[in-house]
Amino acid sequence: MSLEFSADAKNKIAAACERYPTKKPVVMAALHLAQKEHGHLSDDALRLVARTLDLPYAHVYGVATFYTMYRREPGGRQTIRMCTNISCMLRDGFEVLAAFEKALGLKAGESNAEFSLVEEECIAACANAPCAVVGTEYLLDIKAEQVGGLVDRLKAKPHPESEVV
Repeated sequence: MSLEFSADAKNKIAAACERYPTKKPVVMAALHLAQKEHGHLSDDALRLVARTLDLPYAHVYGVATFYTMYRREPGGRQTIRMCTNISCMLRDGFEVLAAFEKALGLKAGESNAEFSLVEEECIAACANAPCAVVGTEYLLDIKAEQVGGLVDRLKAKPHPESEVV
């Protein structure tokens, strides 16, 4: 069975295509939309993006597998991307990651219906280390003792805040 984009997603992709001389710069936005609508980027979802943008599957696959924000397997409703790069590491990022693992009952790289927990190389918020990002929300200057409250607040969210395009 072949996947399709919703009318809204098709409109967003068409609008993005109008902003660029080629369709290659739209790949990332289209991948975000495909992931949002289909839960993860299966081979069928990658073929959908390639077909929609009239680009080679290999190009779309390369982009989808290069960036860590794209999921090739099903994941939770929200993804917590915890940075453990040098700035975060020096300010107890591994302790914060361990607190997330304990609060969620997950190890980094695992998912349940509600959350996916990802150990991220860098989320570009080094001045406020340790930090994590959930959708479009940055969690800055996190202390391990704050994690339980952060997880409770995230659980109360009606749906992820991840507007794309």
